[in-house]
Amino acid sequence: MPQYHTLGKIPAKRHTQFRKADGTLYAEELVSTHGFSNVYSLIYHCHPPTMIKDAAEPYSVFPEVALRHSLKHESFEGFEIKPEDDFLKSRKAVLINNDLHIALAAPRKSMKDYFYKNADADEVLFIHEGEGLLKTIYGELDFAYGDYVLIPRGTIYQIEFKTEANRLLIVESFSAVETCKRYRNAYGQLEEHSPYCERDIRKPKNMKTIDETGDFKILIKKEGHMYPYTYGTHPFDAIGWDGNLYPWALSIHDFEPITGRVHLPPPIHQTFEAHNYVICSFVPRLYDYHPLAIPVPYNHSNIDSDEVLYYVDGDFMSRKSVTRGMITLHPAGIPHGPHPGTVEKGIGQKETKELAVMIDTFKPLWITKDGMSIMKGDYYKSWME
Repeated sequence: MPQYHTLGKIPAKRHTQFRKADGTLYAEELVSTHGFSNVYSLIYHCHPPTMIKDAAEPYSVFPEVALRHSLKHESFEGFEIKPEDDFLKSRKAVLINNDLHIALAAPRKSMKDYFYKNADADEVLFIHEGEGLLKTIYGELDFAYGDYVLIPRGTIYQIEFKTEANRLLIVESFSAVETCKRYRNAYGQLEEHSPYCERDIRKPKNMKTIDETGDFKILIKKEGHMYPYTYGTHPFDAIGWDGNLYPWALSIHDFEPITGRVHLPPPIHQTFEAHNYVICSFVPRLYDYHPLAIPVPYNHSNIDSDEVLYYVDGDFMSRKSVTRGMITLHPAGIPHGPHPGTVEKGIGQKETKELAVMIDTFKPLWITKDGMSIMKGDYYKSWME
């Protein structure tokens, strides 16, 4: 995240004495990425962030892989994932590899008696249904339908849902999720041709210093295991912070589509990038306007990437029988394209109202046991006339 931000009180110079009213020092913490060589933030705590009272035995939460080798187009009914009260237990990874986990969740309850930290992965929460508040040491972020909420690895957080009807698409990324290099200048500023800009990015606000001692349960995920920790101080005890590493949000509704006279390839929809995969947004837009344009995408061969489409709302131009929350997987190695009849149907149409999230990975995805439970068998035959 290239933008500098600060909330609360901080000293004039970093790594210098910063004292409370009683004369004792605030505890400075550097939260850094890539060692000390990339983005970071400095946080000033009321208490040292190292006060561990108990560390219980870890337990495995690694997804169970059911199908590691497959060359079939598959579809999954995402809304068949059953709602569960607990946020973490509701998260069901359906497609994974060593670069990312793609999960679905339908949590009913807010996180009240524990906090969570993913020590392995950045998280991208796409809000399909529901609304709520992300609480962190950096401040609060409200979220609603269509929001991408980006949470850097190592961020301790709680989520407060405002409704029990919540549906989330979650990407756990084992590399940093960033704005796209093609949209940024040498100084990190989003350029004029970018489909979104700094005005669209929502930063944390309403930072609250919670100076409390007691027993605070933090579940820390590391290498597929959950580590139950109890800290002696509240994790949101910062008096202030500054830097370039913090949670932020972007609404898919603020993504401005790029259009042309003839059909443009999927990279125009790119929204975020990470190592070995990208995230794209398909949003309502005008169709191609060449007099002989074919708006529906041409057949294309996935030679080096798996394509995952998560259908949010609207009618998708190139697919039949699409449902809300449906996922399609088009694996690398074989071509895919528009369903029969959609090409002719699209000619002459002026616009599309589709809303979808696409994830293209450059390593094959594996289907988990939870993914198999919502998989629909004969999708790969759906191109037959």
